[in-house]
Amino acid sequence: MRNCSLMIRFVFVVLVFVLSACKPPVQERHVSEPDPVREEFVKVNRYMQRRHQDHIAAFVKRVGWNADVTPSGLWIVVEEKGTGPRIETGNRVSYTFTSTLLDGTPVYETAEDTPKQVVIGQGGMESGVEEGLRHLRNGSRAILLIPPHLAHGNFGDGNKIPGNSVLIYRLEIKEVR
Repeated sequence: MRNCSLMIRFVFVVLVFVLSACKPPVQERHVSEPDPVREEFVKVNRYMQRRHQDHIAAFVKRVGWNADVTPSGLWIVVEEKGTGPRIETGNRVSYTFTSTLLDGTPVYETAEDTPKQVVIGQGGMESGVEEGLRHLRNGSRAILLIPPHLAHGNFGDGNKIPGNSVLIYRLEIKEVR
């Protein structure tokens, strides 16, 4: 009788082991339907981005600037190259700037004796400004043409910058540490 009980236990353990080793049935992946509203927003945003790039290109051509365009859509006109290595993550940068809308409307500026100070990689500025700073060196002077998706987007800053505004930043690097 004892052997029979041991045999039943053994068969039960083997059966549990065999069943647990089997692969579970394949779960069907739920494929979500495309969201037509989301797709429409994506199309509109792409259209607006192309439109802003066209406006910037026409402006740059009209004023005769020699500008480089980054993959993100930032336009950079380097007026003075500066010295030393390029600005990179972790650098503390002091710079002065004036910013205007594409039509020349003044927006913000720093005073010559009170430059703005930022640490690259920690935010606190428009992503287009940070990207532009990374292309410059100590003593550089440059003009950044920043499309809305790299600045204040569809809604502006709620103060001086309206939504969907291209910004022109004229800046000078005062110190890089």
